[in-house]
Amino acid sequence: MKLIMLGAPGAGKGTQAARVAVELQIPHISTGDIFRANIKNGTELGKKAKAFMDAGKLVPDELTCDLVADRIAKDDCANGFILDGFPRTIPQAEALDKVLVSRGEKVDYAVNIDVPDEAIISRMSGRRACVTCGATYHIQFNPPKKEGICDNCGGELILREDDKPETVKTRLNVYHEQTQPLIDFYQAKGVLVTVDGTQALDDVFKAVLAKIGK
Repeated sequence: MKLIMLGAPGAGKGTQAARVAVELQIPHISTGDIFRANIKNGTELGKKAKAFMDAGKLVPDELTCDLVADRIAKDDCANGFILDGFPRTIPQAEALDKVLVSRGEKVDYAVNIDVPDEAIISRMSGRRACVTCGATYHIQFNPPKKEGICDNCGGELILREDDKPETVKTRLNVYHEQTQPLIDFYQAKGVLVTVDGTQALDDVFKAVLAKIGK
């Protein structure tokens, strides 16, 4: 099964994508993880991506499409995949369709995790990330055992630039302008399903599985 997770930054699509991937035994492909790995390793792509991400802007299509196409062509995607953070724009969606059609494939479902902006700003300003291993926490919903310290490696936990309230507002504005049209795009293709993302995590997960017939 080939799935796409849609939703504003902070809607919880990454959390749900990871759980669905385990349930369906398909890879969870997050462009955010790919970018962060490049940033950590100091690659040229990483440096370019970091400048956009720190400003709360989307990484341009040309830095993303080829990388994703290469990833979904790997052997572990033979039975499907779940894309998280891609596509973000109509041109990216069209590029993805072109790659899939060339292989006789298509997107089965685009799952939209729907959460109001106010709730997202509150959620994201509570997130903390480990500077060493990248593990993420939330001061309210998923706090570390010791405040400011990563459970996994003992590294320092910080509020990332792209989780600060002013940056989140910029990201939401960009999302509504550039990414929300994808909802119409996949609705027109008859593959869109929408889930209320304000529910408890387990309830969102169950709702997603129900919507995709699992």
